[in-house]
Amino acid sequence: MNVLILGAGAVGLGIAAKLSEVIDVTAITREGPARTISEQGLDLEGAWGLGTYRFPCSSMPPSGVNFDYILISTKAYSTREVCDNYPGLLRDAEVISLQNGLGSEEIISGFTSRVIGGVVMSGFIRQNERTVYVTANAGETIFGRFPTGMDAEVTQLAGIFNAAGIPARAAGDIKDRLWSKNLISCTLNPISAVLGVRYGVLTRGPAWRIISGITHEVFLVAGAEGVTLQWDNPEDYLAYLKNELIPVMATHTSSMLQDIGCGRRTEIGFMNGAITKYGETHGIATPYNECLTNMVQFREQEQMDTQVFCARPAR
Repeated sequence: MNVLILGAGAVGLGIAAKLSEVIDVTAITREGPARTISEQGLDLEGAWGLGTYRFPCSSMPPSGVNFDYILISTKAYSTREVCDNYPGLLRDAEVISLQNGLGSEEIISGFTSRVIGGVVMSGFIRQNERTVYVTANAGETIFGRFPTGMDAEVTQLAGIFNAAGIPARAAGDIKDRLWSKNLISCTLNPISAVLGVRYGVLTRGPAWRIISGITHEVFLVAGAEGVTLQWDNPEDYLAYLKNELIPVMATHTSSMLQDIGCGRRTEIGFMNGAITKYGETHGIATPYNECLTNMVQFREQEQMDTQVFCARPAR
């Protein structure tokens, strides 16, 4: 079994480390980190255990190698660029999106008919070029044929993850689950990024009222899109968020806050921004999501303009 991971940042490298114990895996990342990891290995710390892992890591895919699965873990806004760069590779393999937000699977579908959606419920922080810290494990990784269905390739992929010690399963309703994961992203990532806080404090009154507004808008838009979220109503989701998810992820620093802190572009357009766009097509106003999108984009541009130095978040 041969697996390629394109756009391997914290998520992709963490997954590559675990998979390398059970299959052949190659990770593609930036040239500097690729060289360091190739020479010294990758250190994995946190919720997935402690260890040093060695696997092929480079800035370009090896030539003449056929891959059974290709995992794309790049930022959502880079999906089309990745697909444009490697159309031949994508055409001949099962292609899995392990990305935040909505829309990446649709982009990948323009390059192959063999698309698998993936939902990752673990938190990752890149400590340095060769160290990934897993902050929390909030649930199984879920795979499904996009937009719906299951087959042998999906089931096999889940089995590989399980064998590597990453709890996973296959599901036939992956589009609904991607929307459900995006609801979580919409209610946690942007407000934590704007306020500069970790998830644990977001249950306080002022922040919670904003989260409630975002939630109600996402449920309205999802219903108009024919999407069935995992929770029957906004109140059930908010109870899950407050009582189950946030306690597990309380100390996690969101990827969006990490990106802003490093002066990088965020994925807000594929999260809350996507909800606003879908809402517009159905005539549904989404003022909470639109406001958070604008606020994050302001902070994003401000940090990029000042060319901030990227300080890794403390654990």
